[in-house]
Amino acid sequence: MRLLVLGGTGFVGRHIVERALARGDGVTLFNRGRTAPGLFPAAELLRGDRAGDLRALRDGGPWDAAIDVTGYRPEEVAASSRLLAGRVEQLTFISTISVYDDVSQPGVDEDAPLAPPTGRGGWEDYGALKALCEQAVREALPASALIVRPGIIAGPHDPTNRFSAWVARMARGGRVLAPGAPERPIQLIDARDLATFVLDLTAARATGAFNAVGAPITWGEMLDACVPGPNAEVAWVEDERLRAAGLDETDLPLWVAADDAGSAGFMQISRARAVAAGLRHRPFAQTARDVLAALRPDDGLPVDPAVEARLVG
Repeated sequence: MRLLVLGGTGFVGRHIVERALARGDGVTLFNRGRTAPGLFPAAELLRGDRAGDLRALRDGGPWDAAIDVTGYRPEEVAASSRLLAGRVEQLTFISTISVYDDVSQPGVDEDAPLAPPTGRGGWEDYGALKALCEQAVREALPASALIVRPGIIAGPHDPTNRFSAWVARMARGGRVLAPGAPERPIQLIDARDLATFVLDLTAARATGAFNAVGAPITWGEMLDACVPGPNAEVAWVEDERLRAAGLDETDLPLWVAADDAGSAGFMQISRARAVAAGLRHRPFAQTARDVLAALRPDDGLPVDPAVEARLVG
């Protein structure tokens, strides 16, 4: 497969490109060359900026398929998608489950209503903007658009530090603050499993939307999968005490408090359609071990150590 990847050197894109090259696909990267330049010497490089300079896309190709990993601004996705409409047979857009308007209940599937635009355009409208990006892709390639909506992604090279912070904390040992209760649900998909799924669907010329979310596990199972350090002991702290200590969901990665009714189903999204289409997951303990092996010196911990010590003793 002759594959064009918009982006391709960050987190999800990096894993997609690694697997595409390993499968023997011919890969062309279109990006600004700012993140990990020279990472993939076997790939063809096209320099440009989707915010305005698309000349390399116009002059390159054609390709069998394209995967847009980095699209966030609807006007930019619309411009690149229209340009690619005559140069690719398939366009895959990496979206997000944040596009859904209502995740207050478990089991949200791909047919659920999407978040409406607000006109503000900032990161607080991330889901609504991604929904508009999806619309732009469908309008440009109505018969060959594939939309993949990941949930929370884990794995090596994750710049968000959301799961890796917990891996690092468990490896440090001692009393580990954990939010809520061990039976609370969480969904994490390994970036490498996501990459394989995206490539398989793209190669099969699949269309439509798919929730690429992790197999349902609990917080207790997630932390049990991490490699514990010396005398590691998980101390579960009730949401009320965390709130009283001045913490919110931005302070503790992956925490969805029980009183956050609007997000009660965010970690219980339906993956039935994706599983039927071939989504498979490696054991989560393998993900945790691989993240531990790839930890960087600047990967942080999930909560300030002084706050943690005050809450768990």
